[in-house]
Amino acid sequence: MSRTGTHNGPRLAPLVFSNAGNGPGPRCGHSLTPVIGDQGPRLILFGGATALEGTGTNSGTSGIRLAGATADVHSFDLRTGEWTCVEPLGEAPSPRAAHAAAAVGNMVVVQGGIGPLGLATEDLHVLDLSGNTARWHRVVVPNSGPGPRYAHVLALVAQRYLVALGGNDGRQALDDVWALDTAAKPYQWQHINPEGESPVARMYATASARADGLLLLCGGREASNSPVGDAYGLARHRDGRWEWARAPGVSPSSRYQHAAVFVGARLHVNGGALGGGRMVDDSAAWAVLDTEAGQWQTWDGAEMSLVTRLCRHACASVGPLIFLYGGLRGGLLLEDMIVADDSWGEGLQERWEAISGLVDTSVPVWSAWTEVMKLTHTPGSKADDNNALPATRSEFPNPNARSTPSSLAEASAAEAAAAAALVRHNKHTHNADNMSRREAEAEAHTPIPRPGSRSGYGRLGMDRPGVGTPPTPDVRLHNRVVVVAAGAQRPPVQGGLPVDALVRQLSLDQFENEGRRVRDYNLEGEAPTASETQDLYLPLDRPSPETGVHKRVIASLLRPRDWTPPMDRKFFLDVSAIQELCSAAEACFKEEPTVLRLGAPIKIFGDLHGQFGDLMRLFHEYGSPSTAGDIAYIDYLFLGDYVDRGSHSLETIMLLLALKVEYPNSVHLIRGNHEAADINAQFGFRLECVERLGEQGLWVWQRLNSLFNYLPLAAVIEGKILCMHGGIGRSMEYIHEIEALQRPLTMENGGLLLMDLLWSDPTENDRIEGVHPNARGPGLVSFGPDRVHHYCEANELQLIVRAHECVMDGFERFAQGRLITVFSATNYCGTANNAGAILVIGRDLVVVPKLIHPLPPQAVDDSAHGQTPSPDWMETINRERPPTPPRGRPASRNQSNSLAWI
Repeated sequence: MSRTGTHNGPRLAPLVFSNAGNGPGPRCGHSLTPVIGDQGPRLILFGGATALEGTGTNSGTSGIRLAGATADVHSFDLRTGEWTCVEPLGEAPSPRAAHAAAAVGNMVVVQGGIGPLGLATEDLHVLDLSGNTARWHRVVVPNSGPGPRYAHVLALVAQRYLVALGGNDGRQALDDVWALDTAAKPYQWQHINPEGESPVARMYATASARADGLLLLCGGREASNSPVGDAYGLARHRDGRWEWARAPGVSPSSRYQHAAVFVGARLHVNGGALGGGRMVDDSAAWAVLDTEAGQWQTWDGAEMSLVTRLCRHACASVGPLIFLYGGLRGGLLLEDMIVADDSWGEGLQERWEAISGLVDTSVPVWSAWTEVMKLTHTPGSKADDNNALPATRSEFPNPNARSTPSSLAEASAAEAAAAAALVRHNKHTHNADNMSRREAEAEAHTPIPRPGSRSGYGRLGMDRPGVGTPPTPDVRLHNRVVVVAAGAQRPPVQGGLPVDALVRQLSLDQFENEGRRVRDYNLEGEAPTASETQDLYLPLDRPSPETGVHKRVIASLLRPRDWTPPMDRKFFLDVSAIQELCSAAEACFKEEPTVLRLGAPIKIFGDLHGQFGDLMRLFHEYGSPSTAGDIAYIDYLFLGDYVDRGSHSLETIMLLLALKVEYPNSVHLIRGNHEAADINAQFGFRLECVERLGEQGLWVWQRLNSLFNYLPLAAVIEGKILCMHGGIGRSMEYIHEIEALQRPLTMENGGLLLMDLLWSDPTENDRIEGVHPNARGPGLVSFGPDRVHHYCEANELQLIVRAHECVMDGFERFAQGRLITVFSATNYCGTANNAGAILVIGRDLVVVPKLIHPLPPQAVDDSAHGQTPSPDWMETINRERPPTPPRGRPASRNQSNSLAWI
């Protein structure tokens, strides 16, 4: 497939080194592994062959001479652009080529390969780069594992599982898959048999892990020595199952001995051989699989000649930069370093900021490269601000993601961790450097509490003596907000993202409304930090049913790219199917406690109010709860108010219930004030059920309200973040008071505590302390920042996250940032013109807000994600019972006594 008009291709240019004598020199069959630690981002080159045999003119007749295999190590410092020959201490691996390597935190793990003495042993060799002196360690895994092999692949999946697959054991091509849990000791290889369609046995393939943990196997040479052009995704489910799925689209070319890396959601495949002396056609020398759009793309141009007729090279990515080193072309060994920039869809200034955050553009090697790439820098711009994070950041420990539209459009709890990773190697501020070092140590020694969590530094190798287990990181709000441009429309089904569908990162200071509650009202002193609490997690051993209505609902409704509302307003499920789904979901809720105990990473959604199109937009932009999305590696938490006001409450609640049944330990729902019969009878849900389901709609409405009485009421994340729908009101002092509420629970039986939990709001700003009557109605209250600080201290919390209020920027801070309101529906009731947001909490407990803006009227009319015109009864309800005015936009005087406040 040729290049489409909606994407720009990567731009390439060689690096010219001033210290070429310290470089690795010509070689092929080596590995190039990115490592990002306290010393900044580095590329670690290991092994390879430095000599050829044969005199042919291409790789088909010139093979590597194994006597020329080496075990040397070279390090490339991204910031300075300099190579260094590293001489590690310890027991070095034997010389080898065609081996496999992967990064695990500050370490590079090497396995297999072939050298002068034949196949290398199956032991793992770990190069520890965490200290001032590099050191090799040989890790012997006692049980049987992949065994000696070469031309295979090794990758870290979900930041935790080392996966080895394919290759050749000296007799035949292999198709087996092995996994090693780097968080469980003693280390053991597990032979796994993934479900789904399995790829054929192959060698010389590539396998790259996407930021969310999806492993993509691409190309290779099968047992008949024929190249293959397919691609397969391998994912691990939360219940421990592994599954293969064939990637969509048709590859531009079969190939083997190529290289491939992820940048965001785009898999870059370059070079490769076809066998028989033939190489991949020049037109397909660089191909990209967009895993969001399911499309292959290729590029032409003079600069692509740098990668034509190239094979047996190595490739790595850091942020938007892709590095290629060495390889074989026309019977010649190469020592070129080619650097490609994949900051597609961004202006020159944004590209400059992204790249200058990774490299020192003042040194000659990078200065010359940026000049060739025609990158410009405007003095006085954000790039001069040492405290501003670049638009694209490298990710640790998996450096295959970046903050560009493709990566930000998928699930990405990993971005929050990436933000902390960049701070770790940013030398501009002493405090940031000290904080990042403490976080690195915490990640290195904090055990992984449950499957699916992201592992940290130093999980493979030796335990560092004399270092205790530090407390988990403190919760903090990231200083950048991810925003989908206000004019961005949904992409068509056939094609990629339009040019104007850009994602930007804005400073918190740029939001006029969001910080109004805390601006200029800060109290003296710092808020106290919570002590470490014991992590409690839900059981993870109950698999979802293999069949059921929930599967049908997910297949019909979970369509982030191309969902369209039914034009006839008829709902696709009948009453019996709805009853089956309700019973299955209710059984899940009955097994859960009233207060959920959850772990990070996790995404938090605020009010949805039947605006199903907004839910699909959020899933599309920032990741969806599916195997193809990010559900295997990040939890989803919804804070209530799923129904009323919008025109698609049935789609919203049915999909969320189906996801709960399918992923009971990853998708979490708590109750909002509209999950009550006396409320949703007045604000649209009952009328929607009757309109769309006929005379049986009333029964459906009653059945769903019966289910709502079983919903959990709050959630605690990592023992430090309390989430609920409304607030703490006047009656709550301790979390155990919420836990004591017995379900099923109606509003009448919940008393004052439930009323506060679902209905209370913060006061207008940080100046207004205490408890005050709430303008929503009699008996309701607003609570001041002093209540928030007191509650957090009494319960050893660091943050409260709640929903319930429409806020103009989609999220809003209160009480010096100790409380955040999040609201996910845009243009609430068609009049508020507010943004919608979610909060993504990374493994390091950094909170990253991610926003979508209301679609412009024309986009609503043309977009597949636009809402159909609201039915007459919905418009009548919203007119007669107008919503509470959004926070951040003053209400007119004549609204102060209206129903808008109730």
